[in-house]
Amino acid sequence: MATTQEKTLESFDIARKAVDAASDKQATNIVLLDVRNICSFTDYFVIVTGDNERQLNTILEETKKVIKEAGVRPHHEEGEPDSGWMLLDYGDVVVHIFGKEERDYYNLDGLWSDGVPVIRMQ
Repeated sequence: MATTQEKTLESFDIARKAVDAASDKQATNIVLLDVRNICSFTDYFVIVTGDNERQLNTILEETKKVIKEAGVRPHHEEGEPDSGWMLLDYGDVVVHIFGKEERDYYNLDGLWSDGVPVIRMQ
C-alpha cells in the first residue's frame, strides 16, 4: 500500500493547486487552459498576472510551496521577477506568471485559444 508521500497528484490537481496559490496571492486574470487535445508536451497551462516584481515573486514562491507540500517539484523553472515572466514546468502542467505588459505582449491566451478554458478568474 502506498503512503501519502508516494502518491502522485493528477495533472488537474496540480493545475488547480497552482490556480489556488496564485489566487491566494491576489494574482489577476487567472486562466486554467486544458490543452490536452492541441498540445503534445503538456496537459494544462495556468496563466496568471501580477502587478509588480514583488508580487510576481510572491506568486511564484507560493505556487512552488503549495505544490511541493503535495509532494511535487517543478522539473524546470525559467525567468526572473524583473523580466516580467516566470515559468514553472511540472511536466503535465506549465505555470506562466506574467507582468501585465508581458502578458499582453506574449499573448498566450490568444496563441492557445483552441484550448478549453477550465477556469477564468479576473
